[in-house]
Amino acid sequence: MTSPPTEPTPESTPVFFLAGGTGISAETLGNLILGQFPRVPFTKRKIPFIKTVIEAQRVVAHVDSAKTEAVTPLVFSTVADEAIREELVKTECAFIDLFGAHLDMVERVLHVNAAHHAGTVHGIDDQLAYEARMKAIDYSMEHDDGQSLRALDQADLILIAPSRCGKTPTSMYLAIQHGLKVANYPLVEEDFDHQGLPRPIRPYADRIFGLSSTAARLSQVRGERRPGSRYASMAQCSYELRRAEALYSAHNVPSISSANKSVEEITAVILQNLDERPQRHVRR
Repeated sequence: MTSPPTEPTPESTPVFFLAGGTGISAETLGNLILGQFPRVPFTKRKIPFIKTVIEAQRVVAHVDSAKTEAVTPLVFSTVADEAIREELVKTECAFIDLFGAHLDMVERVLHVNAAHHAGTVHGIDDQLAYEARMKAIDYSMEHDDGQSLRALDQADLILIAPSRCGKTPTSMYLAIQHGLKVANYPLVEEDFDHQGLPRPIRPYADRIFGLSSTAARLSQVRGERRPGSRYASMAQCSYELRRAEALYSAHNVPSISSANKSVEEITAVILQNLDERPQRHVRR
């Protein structure tokens, strides 16, 4: 099934992400490149699971139909199958092969022919790794927002922050993409009444990471949930962030502001910090 296309604008450039599998890699890598052209409007569409030459021919006809005298579509592909790739490169559009050229180079360096299987990045070829990731997702869901304090000793990471600073999306991204068991614990006013870390997570200080934000951003996010409430007021948000940052500083808890960062950027900082912690190298 193809993802629905975004509504085009008169000057937008059509972009297609083609893949033999889910298309996650094609979309991710393609968007990294497109991100270097922030002023150019794009109409994006993902076409995954291209499994046969006939399907490839249909795809080529489809993407070529988007070509005009004024605009040449961009086609990003991570298709591994040689026969299908040979068909796709016949397009009249600008074809960017994110897989083939690099694969050829690696083959030359390793002196080994690649298997040319689709989906090896996001599939379940490594059953043990897949099962570990599923367990990490289950763990992170169970331990979302302090819902469970069971088996905290099994956590690879414990995220702490005031409410609505991005704990849940960061936890789930770390579990889904990196197979980490993440517990996240909300800091509430009672936690600021004393100088220590919250009692349930105190024994695991070596795996705690803090999130913060700006008062304006936190007030905006909370206001979407509870408009006009004390919970969303600038005064309350400023107070909680101030006390949280003081807590991080007092206990040497590494932290990052989520105000202007994507979950991918936050994750990259967290993973780097985990790797740098003595005797806390998490297997990924």
